[in-house]
Amino acid sequence: MLVLLLASIHYHKAEYAPQRIHSVYVQSANAFEEVDEFVMECGEQYSLDLIRVPGPMKAAFEKFLSARPQIKAIMVGTRRTDPNGAGLGDFDETDGGWPRFMRIQPVIEWQYEEVWFFLREVGIKYCVLYDLGYTSLGGTTDTFKNPALRVGEEYLPAHELEDGTKERMGRA
Repeated sequence: MLVLLLASIHYHKAEYAPQRIHSVYVQSANAFEEVDEFVMECGEQYSLDLIRVPGPMKAAFEKFLSARPQIKAIMVGTRRTDPNGAGLGDFDETDGGWPRFMRIQPVIEWQYEEVWFFLREVGIKYCVLYDLGYTSLGGTTDTFKNPALRVGEEYLPAHELEDGTKERMGRA
């Protein structure tokens, strides 16, 4: 999504583009070291104004928004096939009980296969865990290699998953 945002800013020659994009990393209580490293590398590579906040998600967004009260909208990677994604649109305000902001969901209609096509076609770096058989990342206690990618004792990379509806088979 970051690459989509940067491309849009460049395409529209946004004269008011931020010097650094405000970003939040909601860190799992049992985060994979590889995920932490990848997020920090992206923060440096793209010169993000990155705030790292431990989850859970709702409390993390409350902390992020209290540190950045000017933020009124946040891009999120929710897709229609994600849990709670079925009833969402391109733009949705948060539900009751959540801190108030507009969720912008630019990939809401993308299918699993389309995400991987985009990443690989454009050559966007992604977390190394996806090459090890993971297809959906949470924390170390609720995320496992996807059994649909198992071939003998080995696992295929995530982009080889043939049925996108099995993306979350590696999540508890």
